[in-house]
Amino acid sequence: MARYILKRVIYSLLTLFVLFTLTFFLMQLLPGDPFTGEKQISEQIMANMRAKYGLDKPVWQQYLIYLGNAVQGDLGLSISYNRPITRMIGESFAVSASLGIRSVIFALIGGILIGTFAALHRGKIADSVAMLIAIIGVSVPSFVVASLLQYALGLKLFQATGMRMFAISGWGALNQEILPVFALGLGSLASLSRLTRTSMLDVLGQDYIKTARAKGLGQAAIIWKHALRNAVLPVVTVLGPIIAGVLTGGFVVENVFSIPGLGRYFVQSVQGNDYTMISGTTIFYGAFLILMNLIVDIAYVFIDPRVRLED
Repeated sequence: MARYILKRVIYSLLTLFVLFTLTFFLMQLLPGDPFTGEKQISEQIMANMRAKYGLDKPVWQQYLIYLGNAVQGDLGLSISYNRPITRMIGESFAVSASLGIRSVIFALIGGILIGTFAALHRGKIADSVAMLIAIIGVSVPSFVVASLLQYALGLKLFQATGMRMFAISGWGALNQEILPVFALGLGSLASLSRLTRTSMLDVLGQDYIKTARAKGLGQAAIIWKHALRNAVLPVVTVLGPIIAGVLTGGFVVENVFSIPGLGRYFVQSVQGNDYTMISGTTIFYGAFLILMNLIVDIAYVFIDPRVRLED
């Protein structure tokens, strides 16, 4: 077990190093730098600014400096805000994480319930309706869902009833959180429901389920004690990427609902050519995705004893 975990940790660190390196050098391929084209400031001031952010040094030297600082938890200064990126991530990611966690819980519970319900009613109208919802959830982008919810439930419902049941912007109050959570979690809910349905159908056809029925066990006991436990194993496998995907996919939803999360900084950094902020947020989210996959790999061993740990 210890050797397995150690190998996974080493692989994760190597993956993070490759991500860091690719991110840095891809940023170097962008034309110019953040100060190119600034006509309002003199050449001397631009030279001073490039020197301040280390852009006047050779690329290899910039890389080594950036790598050394990153190892110590320093992702540099944001060019647009002139603030430490690590501090900005710490302040804003709490909001993004809050939105993401709520969306994942909504997607996980809803996806498993809908997928199980559809599998138990295979070929019936309920199954078709559940899969139609899943197809819509997978096909429609989250920003489209967010805009439709804003219009239908945030604006039109308010005009019809005079009651602000769903806020269209902000974060913190219950009526501000419902629509963003639904918009961000719907795609993951749809994917999980389809995966759960397929897995549940496969499990229900296994011999041990037939044996349990032959012994006279009730349908509820078979589903909750035997079938569902094995059917959710594929769900656990994809849970890490889904969590990271929900958090990284929240950029647009955060902007649609004016949520003060990390997505706001990322979008603004792209618009303003803030190289250091783009690199910092990319590396942060990449590290988060790698960490989620590592946790899932380790957790999967405890959930499924059939997994063999080979050195």
